[in-house]
Amino acid sequence: MFAGDYHSVFKGRGMNFEDVREYQPGDEIRAIDWNVTARLGTAFVKKFTEERELTVVLVVDVSASGNFGSVSQSKRELAAEIACVLAFSAIRNNDKVGLLLFSDRVELFI
Repeated sequence: MFAGDYHSVFKGRGMNFEDVREYQPGDEIRAIDWNVTARLGTAFVKKFTEERELTVVLVVDVSASGNFGSVSQSKRELAAEIACVLAFSAIRNNDKVGLLLFSDRVELFI
């Protein structure tokens, strides 16, 4: 429920070297690690990871209308619960989280 796939709009290889693995048909020739290939006698390619993190800013209405709701839960309580779930999800994915609380003006920005 919490995690999803992030599809990057950026093309190309990642910047951080992670590991080497055996060459598989279809791999880019320029990714071949020639030193490892020469040492082991079979083709190996470099594997890179791309460090991309998202910044999630939660925008929550804390105006007086938040007092409206049912007997069991107000609109403000529901908004707080949803914001917590979204923040937890973002943190689990190692994304940055910000919070903007507003009414007729900005009350708090973290």
